[in-house]
Amino acid sequence: MRIFEKKQLMAYNEYIALDPAIMVGKPCIKGTRITVELIVRKLGEGATIPELLEAYPRLKEEDIYAALQYAAAVLANEEFLV
Repeated sequence: MRIFEKKQLMAYNEYIALDPAIMVGKPCIKGTRITVELIVRKLGEGATIPELLEAYPRLKEEDIYAALQYAAAVLANEEFLV
């Protein structure tokens, strides 16, 4: 079973917020205290999207994809020292 289906590229900034008053400014899903870090970590540990949606009822599938796109964009702009 595939975890991810092909999804249309979305503007992740519609779903992600950075607010110093919420979770010390970590990027979160708008309107929640669910961090991008948590979503990426849980998926990396083997959680499925349905499992995340069940564990975090305020989360939507679009939020998860936006978190992944945000994480990819941050890494794409990362400067690496060799």
